[in-house]
Amino acid sequence: MKVTLRIATWYKDKTIKLWNVERAEEISTLQSHKGWVSSVSFSPDGKILASASDDKIIKLWNVERGEEILTLQGHEDWISSDSFSPDGKTLASASEDQTIKLWNLDLDFLIERSCDHVGNYLQHNPNVKKTDKKLCDGIGTQN
Repeated sequence: MKVTLRIATWYKDKTIKLWNVERAEEISTLQSHKGWVSSVSFSPDGKILASASDDKIIKLWNVERGEEILTLQGHEDWISSDSFSPDGKTLASASEDQTIKLWNLDLDFLIERSCDHVGNYLQHNPNVKKTDKKLCDGIGTQN
């Protein structure tokens, strides 16, 4: 399997450009931030790009499709940097609000946590379809 080497560049015009290094050509332009982009980082597997901005928001992007997949909000001032953990399950962000936030991106953990919260509801709510009552069976601690 051939790996495409990519780099990202960002501008104060609120855009991020993804480039194919080998062909020296632009792959896509990502636009969604309402403020200038201050930092970007690739996940360790290169599939996700995180972008931070002075709009106090972090966006996660699917690199292959060039599509936004998630927005993270929580800082009270512009975000100066973002970085993935080596396993890609945590994103750290630092802001001018003098805080560092750790964002849990571990999908398995998030599904378990969600099922812990909604499992009882699914089982006992008469408005939930019979087929949906078992959505969380075997996930989390609701078993």
